[in-house]
Amino acid sequence: MSKGDLCMKCGKVLSGNEIAMHKKLIGRYSESFLCTECIAKHFNISPDLIRDKTEYFIKTGCTLFPDNQ
Repeated sequence: MSKGDLCMKCGKVLSGNEIAMHKKLIGRYSESFLCTECIAKHFNISPDLIRDKTEYFIKTGCTLFPDNQ
């Protein structure tokens, strides 16, 4: 497991969709990532909103998300 597979704040193991959401919202070329909960804290919004947006981006075909490959 590489450092990129763990949340840089809390150490949680990340899913491919969490990595994709970090790239979409924070920086496409990031090498370390935040989990859904830490992204939500970063933007001061609910984790449910992040999950809803993840589903939206998957449904609209964003190729950053592994569920669309």
